Amino acid sequence: MPNELILLLVVFLILLFLRTPIAFAMGISALVFILVGDIKITILSQRLASGLNSFPLLAIPLYIMAGQLMNTSGISERIFQFAASLVGHVRGGLGHVNILASMIFAGVSGTAVSDAASLGAVEMKAMKDAGYDPGFSAAVTAASSAVGPIIPPSVVLIIYGVMGEVSVGSLFLGGVIPGIIIGFVLMGLVYIIAVKRGYPSQKKTTIRQKGIALQRAFLSLLMPLIILGGIVLGITTPTEAGVLAVLYAIFLGVMYKEINWKTFLVSMREGLTINASIMLIVSVAAIFSWVLVSQNVPRIVADLILSLTSNPIIVLLLVNLFLLILGMFFDTMAILIICTPIFIPLMNMIGVDLVHFGVIMVFNLMIGIITPPMGICLYIVSDVGEVPVATVIRESLPFIIPLLIALLIITFFPQTVLWLPELVFN
Repeated sequence: MPNELILLLVVFLILLFLRTPIAFAMGISALVFILVGDIKITILSQRLASGLNSFPLLAIPLYIMAGQLMNTSGISERIFQFAASLVGHVRGGLGHVNILASMIFAGVSGTAVSDAASLGAVEMKAMKDAGYDPGFSAAVTAASSAVGPIIPPSVVLIIYGVMGEVSVGSLFLGGVIPGIIIGFVLMGLVYIIAVKRGYPSQKKTTIRQKGIALQRAFLSLLMPLIILGGIVLGITTPTEAGVLAVLYAIFLGVMYKEINWKTFLVSMREGLTINASIMLIVSVAAIFSWVLVSQNVPRIVADLILSLTSNPIIVLLLVNLFLLILGMFFDTMAILIICTPIFIPLMNMIGVDLVHFGVIMVFNLMIGIITPPMGICLYIVSDVGEVPVATVIRESLPFIIPLLIALLIITFFPQTVLWLPELVFN
C-alpha cells in the first residue's frame, strides 16, 4: 500500500477520533494526500464540483423540505391515532402502534432522525401515559425509527444510488417489502415483551371509530402513494416526485391550518440547514472516493475477500459483519460514502444485484443508529423522552435481535428486495 494512502487513512482516523465533523475529516485528509502525492491542486475543486453534478441529488433537498413541512402540519398525531385504531387492541398495543406509525411516517420523512425526533415525542408520551416503562417506550421508538430510510422516500438510498449509479426508483421500490418485514419482526418482539411484563392493550375500536381515524389521517396517508404512485406509473422521476411531495405538504399545512408564514420560514430554515450539511458531505466525499479508487482500494479489498471465499452469500455475510461493526463506532453517512465505492466493484464481481446490496447496506447502517456506543437515535429518544441514556441502551439491546433476523432474511432471499422493482420496471 503506497505511503500516501497510509497517510490519508491515518490522518482521517485521527480527525475522527478528535470528533472532527466528517466532511472536514474527509476533506482535510484528501487535501493532505494531494499535497504529499504532488497532485495538481485543481483536482480538488473539480471533484468537489462534480460530486454535486447529479440530477437525482436534487431529490434530497425536496424530500427533506417535504418532511420538515409535514412535521409542522399536524400529521404526527393523526398518523398515530390511525395506527392506534388498527393495532392498539393487540397485547402491548401502543408498542405496535409505535412501530406501525413509524412505518407510515417513513413514507413521509425519509430519515430515521426525523422519525425519532418528531413522531417519537407523540409516541413516547402516549406510551408513558398508558403505563409503559419509559425505557421500553424509548427503545421501541428508537428501533422503529430504523424503518425510516428503508421505506421510500429515503435520503440515504438516494445517496447510495447516486454514488453507485443505481436506479433510485428501483431502490425505492426495493425497500417496500423489507420495510414491512422489519415492522413485523419488531412487532413480534413487542408482543413477547408485553406478555412477559403484563403491558396492557387498548380497547378494540369499532368500525365507525376506525373510519373517523382514517378520515382524519387520509390526506396524510396519500403522501407515500403520491411519491410511489408517480414513480411506478412512470409519471414522475424520484426527483420530480419530490417536487409533488413539497407542494402537497404545503397544501396539507394550509388544509389543517397548521402552517403560517412563521412556521413555513422555520421549516425552510431547518430544511436548508440539514440539506447544506448533507450536500457538503456528499461533495467532499467525491474527492475522498476518487482518492480511494485511484489507489485501487476497491480492488485490494475485493481481492482480499475473494481470497477467502467467492460464495456470494458468505461474502455478503462478511460484509454485513463488517458494516455492523463500523456502525457501532462511526457516522452512518461516513460509512455509506466511504464504503459504497469500495464494495460495489466486489458485488459486481460476485454477481450480487446492486439494488439488493443497496437495501442490505442501508439497513446495516440503520441498525448502527440504535447500537451503542455511537447509536445516534438512542441519544435522540433519550433527550425527547427524558429517559437516561443507560436505560435506553439496556432496553434497546433486545430489539437488535429481530433487526438482525430481518437482515438475514433480506440477505438470504434477494427477491424480498428485487421482486417489486422487477415487477414494475422489467
